[in-house]
Amino acid sequence: MTKHKVGYLIGSLATASINRKLAKALVRLAPPELEMDEISFRELPLYSYDYDADFPPVAKAFKAAIAAVDAVLFVTPEYNRSIPGALKNAIDWASRPYGSNSFTRKPSAVIGTSPGAIGTAIAQQSLRSVLGFCNSPQMNAPEAYIQFRPGLITDDGEVTDPTVEEFLRNYMTEFEAFITRVYMALPKGT
Repeated sequence: MTKHKVGYLIGSLATASINRKLAKALVRLAPPELEMDEISFRELPLYSYDYDADFPPVAKAFKAAIAAVDAVLFVTPEYNRSIPGALKNAIDWASRPYGSNSFTRKPSAVIGTSPGAIGTAIAQQSLRSVLGFCNSPQMNAPEAYIQFRPGLITDDGEVTDPTVEEFLRNYMTEFEAFITRVYMALPKGT
């Protein structure tokens, strides 16, 4: 059984974020082949190429955390029909300076929840565009737009709706299979 380290980024910085609850649920429902660890970006300053010659320690640590995982899972809300600014800032840090993009050939998946009927569909499309430019192979199916309602996921990450729980478990199983396929085609270190 091959294990894969997965770093997950939660697009919202809010402590009580419903996407943080979703991330906890995904960690609980992930197959044993996935070792899940949150990669925080809360402390990153706003990116500027002025830092390219010498990243601050927090940015070096962030890039090292991305480099240390086999895949990245983005769990994000939708802000103004796009991704949160803090998440975009984190991606900018990880993809710079030119020639040291941490996302190159690193498998990724995108999921999110919102009280709205279309979940985070538009934010996910925006994020997919950014990840495409960053040369990150993306799991395109199944797509996952979760409409959040009160009580759907507990603070501990327990999903109270069996249908949603099964869908999320299958999503994580598909992500594990996708990571395996990517590394069959693009072996690590090549």
